[in-house]
Amino acid sequence: MAGIHITDIEAAINFWRGRKPSPDGVSLAPEIRALAEVYALLVFHHESEADEDSMPRKAHAAWKAWYDTTPDTPCIAICSTSQGDDVCKGCGRSFDEVQHWPAMTPGEKRATWRRITLEASAWRFNTYAERAAEANSVGADK
Repeated sequence: MAGIHITDIEAAINFWRGRKPSPDGVSLAPEIRALAEVYALLVFHHESEADEDSMPRKAHAAWKAWYDTTPDTPCIAICSTSQGDDVCKGCGRSFDEVQHWPAMTPGEKRATWRRITLEASAWRFNTYAERAAEANSVGADK
């Protein structure tokens, strides 16, 4: 079971705030309320991740709507795992993550994205950052 990090919950809340701003500065859209409840419980319990499988249905749907606007894969089309590396120099994913990516849940994919972003050692974050930026802007146009 994958955990959805609190920063992803925040990003989804901000996504919905942009999509459905409060008409009076006080009331919240249903998607924001659902996500805010999960966020508040994480803060209250000093936790950093919500379980993807047990997240309330409305909150998960609101998070998934945000998730669907993000790039699906960190791949920059330079895969060194196909050359025998345990970790891809291009995207930072392990061989297993590259192989199992299509079967991974959205939460598992976001956990992988979070790890490789925090590590920031893959070429997508330095040598080929412009290629990654181009791929992200193409994905945002979908």
